[in-house]
Amino acid sequence: MDRKEFLSLMGGSAATIIFAGCLAGCQKSSSSGVAAAPSNVDFTLDLSTSAYANLNTNGGYIYNQGVIVARTTSGDFIAVSQNCTHETYRLTFDGARNQFFCPNHGATFTTTGSVSNGPARQSLAQYKTSLQGNMLRVYS
Repeated sequence: MDRKEFLSLMGGSAATIIFAGCLAGCQKSSSSGVAAAPSNVDFTLDLSTSAYANLNTNGGYIYNQGVIVARTTSGDFIAVSQNCTHETYRLTFDGARNQFFCPNHGATFTTTGSVSNGPARQSLAQYKTSLQGNMLRVYS
């Protein structure tokens, strides 16, 4: 085997290994590519603790049990499933625009979870919120 054949053989083998590794790492979390939204949600957040301090500011948000909980610019609390419905990427809350945003492909969702800009086509699951004193309940 000469040098050219060796390099050609090694290059093809390396490419195959790298490609196979990429495919394995790029697999989606479910057959549809989207994780199921949490069901039977019912938890309470103590807003006086440091873990949830972001919710004391309009535009702030936190993640808890597969849900993104945010505070709108008007001070209302909202909660939706935390993953984009296009592909399973964690959303952020853009407080200045009062919308949820997928940093991966740019999809946006309204405060009620409706799609406002694709590529997502399916709305986010929306959850109810109830505030009593410093205790914020999020539930289905």
